[in-house]
Amino acid sequence: MALLRWRVCASHQRLDSFLMVGRFLQSGVTPRSLHSSGRRLHAASAAVAIRFRPLYVLLGTGGGYAGYKQYEDYKDRQLQRRGIDVPPRVANTWEVAIYKSVPTRLLSRAWGRLNQVELPTWLRKPVYSLYIWTFGVNMKEAAVEDLHHYRNLSEFFRRKLKPQARPVCDSHCVISPSDGKILHFGRVKNCEVEQVKGVTYSLESFLGPQNWTENLPITKTSFQDQLVTKEGNELYHCVIYLAPGDYHCFHSPTDWNVYHRRHFPGSLMSVNPGVARWIKELFCYNERVVLTGGWKHGFFSLTAVGATNVGSIRIYFDRDLQTNSPRYSKGSHNDMSYVTNNNQDGIVMRKGEQLGEFNLGSTIVLIFEAPKDFTFNLKAGQKIHFGEAVGSM
Repeated sequence: MALLRWRVCASHQRLDSFLMVGRFLQSGVTPRSLHSSGRRLHAASAAVAIRFRPLYVLLGTGGGYAGYKQYEDYKDRQLQRRGIDVPPRVANTWEVAIYKSVPTRLLSRAWGRLNQVELPTWLRKPVYSLYIWTFGVNMKEAAVEDLHHYRNLSEFFRRKLKPQARPVCDSHCVISPSDGKILHFGRVKNCEVEQVKGVTYSLESFLGPQNWTENLPITKTSFQDQLVTKEGNELYHCVIYLAPGDYHCFHSPTDWNVYHRRHFPGSLMSVNPGVARWIKELFCYNERVVLTGGWKHGFFSLTAVGATNVGSIRIYFDRDLQTNSPRYSKGSHNDMSYVTNNNQDGIVMRKGEQLGEFNLGSTIVLIFEAPKDFTFNLKAGQKIHFGEAVGSM
């Protein structure tokens, strides 16, 4: 009986196979072509599998490396809380090369376009509230507290403050040009500037060749000495980091004349303190706008440094400036002089006057000449607001 059942089933299977072949023949598809198609399908599947394997390896490796870095940073923070000074771990050349290969300029342009998209009125409050909660934004200082007023993210990032929210200090000659965190400050030594404690960058690489004005001496050998115009003066610097939740506009830190603008197209790597401790000469790699001029004590400069998603740096009095533009290539710079035959004073700025803005958090670097008795009224790592004292004689 079992043998009879097996034969019946086998007969049914042969009949089904015969009918299937008949249907393929009727449709014009031969068994050989079917077999070839099967081989092509198998080869295509294998190719797809091979094509995606490097992506998995890259994601796995990158994720593992990022996790390792986070763990190292966590250990450093624990040691710092115990009062133990942790030397910075500077990135290797290959690590910097990998980071620079990320298309941060393209991503920042895409982010800029996204910021311009007008949000529906019903969506504005939940989106902005999430940002306020994440980055600790104080909307009570904003000139307009109503979140529905801001049509897109860009308007919200560039919100203005109430006039009384940031009083300008009159007793000190240099004030903070923005809200932010003090990363480092002090005297410039050996043509090197510290972006954070223990990690430096070249003064000449940062500012570029000294040819922006004929008034500065060019007979001195050291680039640092060329910037010092008065006998007995020293060169000082101050680095201020603007977090995403900070007020994004920046102002004039003193009474001075802006003679020259130099724009460096470059990378747009993150400039948060952790990355600044990791990558040497980070500020020299990134896109930046250098404003140079003079104040009552000699040379003065303010540099706005771009960062990831901060390709847009705007200077209010310079409509020709276009940052993060595809037409500019990395490694170059373009100059603009504000001194003309009809205007020998350049752009006259008063302390506290509005100067420019970022699209998101970034960094401001002040490099200036002052007498030897100039003292900073700061502490490294402190939070500072626009208008508060930086230093004085």
